[in-house]
Amino acid sequence: MSLITVSKVLSSRDRLDALSVIEEVFVREKQWMQEIEEQIPHELAGNQQFSWFLARVGGKPAGIMRLYYDPSLELPESCQARFEPGIDLETLKAAGQYVEIGRFMIRPQFRRQYRVALRLMRAATAEVVERGYTHFITDVFKGEEHSPLNFHTRVLGFEVIGSHLFGELNCSSTRIILTLDILKLYNRIKDSRSRLYQELAEGLRGKIEVAYAKRRGFRPQV
Repeated sequence: MSLITVSKVLSSRDRLDALSVIEEVFVREKQWMQEIEEQIPHELAGNQQFSWFLARVGGKPAGIMRLYYDPSLELPESCQARFEPGIDLETLKAAGQYVEIGRFMIRPQFRRQYRVALRLMRAATAEVVERGYTHFITDVFKGEEHSPLNFHTRVLGFEVIGSHLFGELNCSSTRIILTLDILKLYNRIKDSRSRLYQELAEGLRGKIEVAYAKRRGFRPQV
């Protein structure tokens, strides 16, 4: 089995490798965008708003993920967003601090290797909890052939909170809005014997304890 590694995109080489994944998946395969050069800034060191992660399998670029810290939870009217019953902006804002997952993609030849996606999620989660954030939020396409909707909801435990019709990518599918309470996920999987969950939780215990114990009045169940 080829070695899977995940690194934060900081060097020019990492940036070019990450752009090659976008080129293959979002430009050539999906045709959701035309230009890739502006997707990733040339200088990411010290950037507190965005983080990019790159997975490699046997040294070859295999997948990427972008984190966007403190995204606006209010979508423009042009997106035609609708929330599920009982969900509103004030409820979401009161729940915690959010990081948006975007540009989460795996090259076709590596999609059967579920550990690529899990290692990206693990690396992203480690950084997020270290910075004191509590929730992920993301969009996935409904009905799209390679949509991670099932992976996000059934495996990771993301919850559907709404949908919107339009976004920045050139895709006609409805966007499903999902959120994930990171501590809730961790408490669900930390004692699981599932290899999949062990893969995801590995190395997170200490980070969860340290990061969330700092929150006033919080007692983590770890």
